[in-house]
Amino acid sequence: MNAAALTYRVVPSSHARSAEQRAAILAGELGFGKYFSDHMVAIQWDKTQGWHDATVCAYGPLSLDPSASVLHYGQEIFEGIKAYRHADGSIWTFRPEANGARLQRSAARLALPQLPVAEFVESLRQLVAIDHAWVPSAPESSLYFRPFMIATEAFLGVRAAQAAGYYVIASPAGAYFAKGVAPVSIWLSEDYARAAKGGTGAAKCGGNYAASLLPQQEAQAHGCSQVLFLDPVEGKYLEELGGMNVFLVFKDGRIVTPALSGSILEGITRSSILQLARDRGLAVEERQVAIDEWKQGVASGEITEVFACGTAAVVTPIGELKGKDFAVGDIHAPAGEVTMSIRKELTDIQYGRLPDRHGWLVRLR
Repeated sequence: MNAAALTYRVVPSSHARSAEQRAAILAGELGFGKYFSDHMVAIQWDKTQGWHDATVCAYGPLSLDPSASVLHYGQEIFEGIKAYRHADGSIWTFRPEANGARLQRSAARLALPQLPVAEFVESLRQLVAIDHAWVPSAPESSLYFRPFMIATEAFLGVRAAQAAGYYVIASPAGAYFAKGVAPVSIWLSEDYARAAKGGTGAAKCGGNYAASLLPQQEAQAHGCSQVLFLDPVEGKYLEELGGMNVFLVFKDGRIVTPALSGSILEGITRSSILQLARDRGLAVEERQVAIDEWKQGVASGEITEVFACGTAAVVTPIGELKGKDFAVGDIHAPAGEVTMSIRKELTDIQYGRLPDRHGWLVRLR
């Protein structure tokens, strides 16, 4: 990885929370995305100057012209990545180069400028340098980074914007499962698709998530916490959940996940789990998985576990799949052994409790 080239200007916040205020926030119910650290990173880009004006400044509102392209044509992408405090107090992040490379792929698809991966990693390091006290130390807690890029040019013409801004904000996050990891119920969306063939499904952009909100409401109306989408062409193959990839564990030890199709987001947690499974000598398959294979496999006992994965929850056991006229699985069954052992191994690596065999961890402070 090349060294970062930008020089950052640091402007400390004049209204940063006191140590006592921060401690009270970190000691409370953090949840996810409720509180934010005192500072953020901002880097500007335009067609003439390229990337410039790298700044660490006070967290606060952005100033945008009403005609900014992002507000009209949705030129926007983002990432999600965490910082973990290890037992010795050091602060690390997990596979930031992979997130930086995915941000570049998303940028290419949305016709936005590509931020060098080294600058992506450096932006996280710069924010931690000033807001390191916001990294919590409670079990399973972390500082969640939300890097994002938006088109900022004031212009209503339908073309790629010639000005953009890259930002990083940070939010202390508590344990995703505050009362212990528990299986969830999933709703099968048969009327909506998350992304179209040739669309933006493989990019991490806000429009994909906006498209999932209505079916997510439908899922909640049926007592489910997440929605499962099928492929947009035939409507019979698994794609992903609203914001997570899905895995099936078979009785013979195979671990199967839908192959990347151009409409599935390539999850960093997904690829990490595939590597850990291979390390164990498990047979790993990335292929098309029909929804009927899930239904019949669970009913026959051929499929013994199903789980989802993503940055926020890491690994989430799926206990039940529900549709308009069916339900398979048992929401009251305990989380599977393979699911929980993979989750434990991955989090143990992230928090420094197990050796990092693959060089995935990068120290931030």
